[in-house]
Amino acid sequence: MGHGAPPLESTRAIGRLEDGGPWVGFGYRAGTCRIAVGIGDAIRDGAADQDALLALAIAYFAEAFDEAPPDIEATQSDLSELIRHLMEAERDTARSALLGEAMDAIDDGLAGDAVAHRLEAARTPRGRELDAVELVARRAREIAAGD
Repeated sequence: MGHGAPPLESTRAIGRLEDGGPWVGFGYRAGTCRIAVGIGDAIRDGAADQDALLALAIAYFAEAFDEAPPDIEATQSDLSELIRHLMEAERDTARSALLGEAMDAIDDGLAGDAVAHRLEAARTPRGRELDAVELVARRAREIAAGD
């Protein structure tokens, strides 16, 4: 986060990169969703494209990371809001429909891996160059390092 930038709104963590390590999540600033990384009491954030945010949702539903701090832990409702945000910004009708299927899976109470599978299908070819969890971990490390 740059100096003088307002704090993120609705910051939610999806998990820790490693036991006792930094957490990764998301928050909003001026209607834009950003990836957030918590290091101790500090929260850093960075820009996130559709692929990175989708990977974040996949990692959440796949339960890929250690437990998030309980006071800011993301809920399924928070992830539904994130997926709605992605749907509204998605220009490709096929991917938008796949995101809609993931929303239906959440609403129907399907298991996290079933939701993650539907979200995985909505990834772009560029986004699939890295495993979703690796993409999130790499972006979180960049943000933590100040990039």
